[in-house]
Amino acid sequence: MEFKDPQVLWLILAVLPLFLLLRSKENSFEKYFDKEILKKMYQKNGAISKRLRDALFLGSIIFAVIALARPYIDNGEIKVKSSDIDLVVGFDVSNSMFCDDLYPNRFEFSKRKFGLLLDNLKRSQVGVIGFSSRSFLISPLTRDFATLKYLVKNMKLDFVSLKGTNILSALDSTANLLKDSKQKALLLFTDGGDKKEYQKEIAYAKKHGIKVFVYGVATKKGGVIKTKDGVIKDKNGNIVITKLNEAIRELALKSGGGFMPYSLSDTDMKVMANSIESAFKDVQKKERTIKDTKEVFYYPLLISILLFILSFISLPIRRKS
Repeated sequence: MEFKDPQVLWLILAVLPLFLLLRSKENSFEKYFDKEILKKMYQKNGAISKRLRDALFLGSIIFAVIALARPYIDNGEIKVKSSDIDLVVGFDVSNSMFCDDLYPNRFEFSKRKFGLLLDNLKRSQVGVIGFSSRSFLISPLTRDFATLKYLVKNMKLDFVSLKGTNILSALDSTANLLKDSKQKALLLFTDGGDKKEYQKEIAYAKKHGIKVFVYGVATKKGGVIKTKDGVIKDKNGNIVITKLNEAIRELALKSGGGFMPYSLSDTDMKVMANSIESAFKDVQKKERTIKDTKEVFYYPLLISILLFILSFISLPIRRKS
């Protein structure tokens, strides 16, 4: 038997001073009273002696500490085959993503859709990046979707001051993050940036075997970009209107992925999740080695509870009439 948190076992040392404290309390009465008098002073209303009660109480603490140390049985390593898809989700965090044509803005709209996407993924592990003129890592690959939802939901970009949409930077980060993967997918929540063609990005995606999926987070009509100082204007003083850049559709289709325009319906993320995972149906399963362990903390925990209860139980003594 081994322990996942063996350092917790040092707390058992704290039981020793507690034991000495109980003993000193018991002995303190002997300084002032004779042993025969003490016997008469103690009310004999239980079948369990005080010393036994103290021992049971200390034993309950010891077993509680053992339970906290998380004991487990190591059954060795086993090999399992899985067909997990390594998916990187990229959030466009350029200024245009704070446009108000989608409520409350494109960025917040994307974050909500991401949560729905995770609810529908069945065989994927997901990493998250942010990108504009350059990219940065938000979360490495993980199957802990609850934590991912929390990270993305609370993602604030007030400190980010980046302009432009560099899709190539997002692809480069994905290639580095998935360098040991065989089933590579990149999902972009973006309005498409402002490029007229994406030939370099298409070539890069094909070279590194990355299937690119794009969720177009913008309307064709477009909207204005609001900031603390008002709306963004160009150098001539005209209000900037940003729209969905349809050119990015070619990157998605030619890389073997897919393109989906935004939708107010929550079912679109189910379609997107199915599209991503069905794109890798024919890929062979990969073999992974994992540890086969079984936690047994509940055994010492039950013993601790039992000893604790016994230390406070007072069984009545049957008196002779």
